[in-house]
Amino acid sequence: MASAEAWMDILVPCDALLPLIGAHSHQVHGGDGLDSIAGMLFSDPETGPAETLVAELRDYPEWHRGRKRYGVWVLPVVQPALLDYLARMRHALADLLHPSALRQPHVTVFVCGFHQARRRADDDFSSGLLRKQWALLCREAPRRVTLPLAKPDSFAGAAFIPVHDGEGQIARWRERLGSISEEVRQAAYVPHITLGLYRHRVDAPTIRQRLAALEAPPVALSATELHYVTYAARDSLGPLRIQRRWRLVGDAALPT
Repeated sequence: MASAEAWMDILVPCDALLPLIGAHSHQVHGGDGLDSIAGMLFSDPETGPAETLVAELRDYPEWHRGRKRYGVWVLPVVQPALLDYLARMRHALADLLHPSALRQPHVTVFVCGFHQARRRADDDFSSGLLRKQWALLCREAPRRVTLPLAKPDSFAGAAFIPVHDGEGQIARWRERLGSISEEVRQAAYVPHITLGLYRHRVDAPTIRQRLAALEAPPVALSATELHYVTYAARDSLGPLRIQRRWRLVGDAALPT
């Protein structure tokens, strides 16, 4: 099993799921370019991981230190065809992955930190910072975006569907949100939809063979809303609770 500290490196770029994050939070600085993800992906046979990293699903009090909820900006997945596809891919890898029936499929856009009334620790995210991010989004009015998807790939800790931000809309949202609050992140940002966390140690050739047998997504991701959500810090794979909803309508966005 990996240590609590290791989960920040595994799951902040992954999920997007964002549970099991390491006890000692710190930020990674620098760009999100392709050079910074070298060695992270099983699709790279030269520098990719040698085997999967098994997720230990438990409470991490040394990480949350009694804080209740963790906040993230996400793009929810709501298209029926895409949800059906994700269910099929998870079923195909069910012998390798932890079940995560309660966690809604999504693309993580920006990792905020522990949702708190006031900021006391460097990984806290205060209500005041959320209001400032929200106000900035309201002024900018982000547009609806269509994001192409690729065949499944994998980090050491989780299998996922790659998301391509060809028009740079996710990057622009991240830049705006990051101008208000520094993101909690241990590795390069890779937009994706998580399929699940590994529950068995499996070697790289086997993972590549299993992934190669999977089909490509049938449709692109149509991003119609941007959400600020929180999840219970003690429940690694629990449901996301919507705190703010930014509806993307045509060429303009309407706040709710």
